[in-house]
Amino acid sequence: MLTRFFYTLTMYLLTPVIVYRLAWRGFRYREYLARWRERFGFFPDPKFHDSIWIHAVSMGEVNAAVPLIEALMRRHIGSTFVITTVTPTGSERVRKVFGERVFHVYLPYDLPASICRFLARVKPRLAVIMETEIWPNLFMECHSAGVPIVVANARLSERSLKGYGPIRPLVRMAIRSVSFVAAQSQLDAERLLSIGARPERLRVVGNLKYDMAVPPELAQCGRDLRSGWGAHRPVWIAASTHEGEEIAVLKAHTEVLRRFPDALLLIAPRHPERFKPVAQAFRNLGFATRTRSEDDTADTSSQVFVVDTLGELLNYYAAADIAFVGGSLDRVGGHNLLEPAALAVPVIVGPHTFNFEEIVASLAQARAMIGIADAELLGDAVLHLLSHPDERELMGEAARQVFQRESGAVDRSMAIIEDALHGTAPGGLKASVRQRKL
Repeated sequence: MLTRFFYTLTMYLLTPVIVYRLAWRGFRYREYLARWRERFGFFPDPKFHDSIWIHAVSMGEVNAAVPLIEALMRRHIGSTFVITTVTPTGSERVRKVFGERVFHVYLPYDLPASICRFLARVKPRLAVIMETEIWPNLFMECHSAGVPIVVANARLSERSLKGYGPIRPLVRMAIRSVSFVAAQSQLDAERLLSIGARPERLRVVGNLKYDMAVPPELAQCGRDLRSGWGAHRPVWIAASTHEGEEIAVLKAHTEVLRRFPDALLLIAPRHPERFKPVAQAFRNLGFATRTRSEDDTADTSSQVFVVDTLGELLNYYAAADIAFVGGSLDRVGGHNLLEPAALAVPVIVGPHTFNFEEIVASLAQARAMIGIADAELLGDAVLHLLSHPDERELMGEAARQVFQRESGAVDRSMAIIEDALHGTAPGGLKASVRQRKL
């Protein structure tokens, strides 16, 4: 197809730019320079076959995939599991959660030769692609190789839908080559249909993030952390923040300290390259600042504690009275609200939450969160909740109930994957996007 030819040609022409960007990011965060050959499909042949391959682009998608991967491992004992990511944070999360139980490499760029090298080495019998990763060459090379694809936890925001405009015919070919699409919501399903998904191969199964395991010891972990900081002081967390949002958090905490001089801010920047600049910015402005990597924990005199490690965010959510979830003041689309919700922590988000439309709608309907129109209102929202503990408790409990009510997507996704593995999808599923509305 001519469109695919020009798309592939463009990808090859852009490869020097992509490599330059990789190197530039690598100067700020060394992990981007490590294992760069994997991004072109070059890595030692692991010498296995018939693997089950799951792709999750970054840490958020890995976290969403964990309960599904664990269920697959229990069902297919003895199978080899391959997990690919795109970002170093996703890679680190895979290593921390699964260790040697899986074979992990970076997903190659969407170049036919790179993809073919990757497939020749891992020899998958099934590909499970998480959420919104629609790569035309990847999908069509898998189809040509006879590798069934299930798009799990599939979502498609209005912004992404518009972004596909120039290559819509190619995206249509790619999405029509998959064995099945398991959509998060009815709205996602309708958008996926609009780009060409086959109705008989599409079902709304819910959001895997609602099936996240909440370790029972987290509550005690939160209490233990707070006992070292001062058990009764106000604590709020700004999680997964981006560069532009950190200024808003700084201003908000200044307002909070005027009303609550003993308040503690926990801040967890989204990207590791932001860890040191954020800590230094707070110190330069006179805040008593400690970090997880240098100081281990906050103390009673700390005003700011920077969570500059990966994989520990749930512990700090459990220790907070309120959570602001980043990526929502900038036009990023938001990050996972369900982690604090699962721990009954009331949530504040900005106006840009298109990556989590259904979750935001469910929490808002249950009055389990506060949405603010712009960054200037963050301090007011935090102060309101810190000043009204009864309202905080009601919001947190409502959030927990939403989280518990919407679980079950893992079991529904497993049924689809099993049919794909055995070659019975879609006919054996008799699927329809109208079968289940969440």
